[in-house]
Amino acid sequence: MKRMLINATQREEIRVALVDGQKLYDLDIETPGKEQKKANIYKAVVTRIEPSLDAAFVNYGSERHGFLPMKEISREYFGDDVTFTGQRINIKDAIKEGQELIIQVEKEERGSKGAALTTFISLPGRHLVLMPNNPRAGGVSRRIEGDSRSEAREILSTLDIPDGMGVILRTAGIGKSSEELQWDLDYLLQLWESVQRAAAAGPAPYLIYQESNIIIRAVRDYLRADINEIVIDDPDMYARTKEFMRQVMPRQADLVKYYDETIPLFSRYQIESQIETAFMREVRLPSGGAIVIDHTEALVSIDVNSSRSTKGSDIEETALMTNLEAAEEIARQLRLRDMGGLLVVDFIDMTPARNRKDVENKLRDVLKEDRARVQVGRISKFGLLEMSRQRLRGSLGESSLTLCPRCSGQGSIRGVESLSLAILRILREEAMKENTSQLVAQVPVTVATYLLNEKRNDLDKVESEHSVKLILVPNPELETPHYTIERLRRDSEIGKNQRSYELVTSHEDKERQHMLAQISDNEKEIPAIRDFT
Repeated sequence: MKRMLINATQREEIRVALVDGQKLYDLDIETPGKEQKKANIYKAVVTRIEPSLDAAFVNYGSERHGFLPMKEISREYFGDDVTFTGQRINIKDAIKEGQELIIQVEKEERGSKGAALTTFISLPGRHLVLMPNNPRAGGVSRRIEGDSRSEAREILSTLDIPDGMGVILRTAGIGKSSEELQWDLDYLLQLWESVQRAAAAGPAPYLIYQESNIIIRAVRDYLRADINEIVIDDPDMYARTKEFMRQVMPRQADLVKYYDETIPLFSRYQIESQIETAFMREVRLPSGGAIVIDHTEALVSIDVNSSRSTKGSDIEETALMTNLEAAEEIARQLRLRDMGGLLVVDFIDMTPARNRKDVENKLRDVLKEDRARVQVGRISKFGLLEMSRQRLRGSLGESSLTLCPRCSGQGSIRGVESLSLAILRILREEAMKENTSQLVAQVPVTVATYLLNEKRNDLDKVESEHSVKLILVPNPELETPHYTIERLRRDSEIGKNQRSYELVTSHEDKERQHMLAQISDNEKEIPAIRDFT
């Protein structure tokens, strides 16, 4: 029995889990104040045009400006002097700096990259997606296959779609009557009219329309015919969801149930430990094998290890059985963590080509349940399989994890002796520079201990050869591999009355500024359109 479980008892984190019996197969977590910006609609202003990138940078209210490619700019924003002759149009001729646009966030900000934007707005409903300024984008969802596609096109042809607009039928719209679909379309048309009115209300930049909260979004996107219950453990969220269901899906409103037992909701269905696997680097498989997930700048690597697996009768069967288990778990972890972009899976080597084909087919079968578009390659002669997955939202790691301040996400740090020798070499190099009088090195206590004892002769040699004073300051707030070296010229020497221990700098101010910056970034945006029903 499939259920949608919504845990909202902790205001700091709202969790939506989809379970089949007691097996978790999808997860969405949202932190208030860190709501996703994807699908939000803004009134924005063009700040810079870059012909070399064939794109413009746009201020939509975020600290980092968004990226708007030429191909994502609707013709309605082109100047009157632009003629369409079939030749490529220069972006500087199409739009101007200072021009105001209605844009939608297509991809969230990631790392140092700004958000990817588009002027082709899409408004998702329960059964339809309205493309109000993109008439060529209409059609049927890619997930609808076979005879259902022709039936879907017939139903779409009966709808009253305004000129210049496009409509996509979602999988949830299959089997619905034309009256239900027209009602959904009319709702989206009213929403678009509200967006246009709000966009004319003032100067850019500001938020016009915010994508629905996590619960409404989950009901809209995940509720399918095979979901038997929607169980919510918070009375306020229960009332809001029930009201939404009565307005939008009255026939399914009875699916919403309130959970008020003493045992926590997720513990009742035994999925807390399954959720924790989504935060682990290594995930164990039932047979004793494991998959190890590592994130890099370019891709996500997934390594399959047989570990203690002894399921098969021989080495080939053990490799096949472990790889089949891994394929199923990889597909599940992709959904739970919502990992996107390029992924490379290193399966256990298999000699028979038939076994490699079985693993490829298994992976494709289990990926059919994924809402995201996934492209899967074939297992190469090196045992590697490449695949790419559409980013539906920010990954679980991006929203819930913070970068380790000590290793900066590398996962390992330099040893004390290696770091000490590196600092000694840098001190020698700095001492050779002209007009150097003093070098002040603030280092971790362990590094200072090693340098002042094991490498005291080397320090004395640097001082005598270059007539430079070395000051080593053991800083208890520093941990390897962090250190600072300050080079002082003869006209800026430290005074004789100043003690070396007084040179210790505190990092509390920097941490406080970082926290304040995070608070500023997470300030809640107020949309111009609120409580639209």
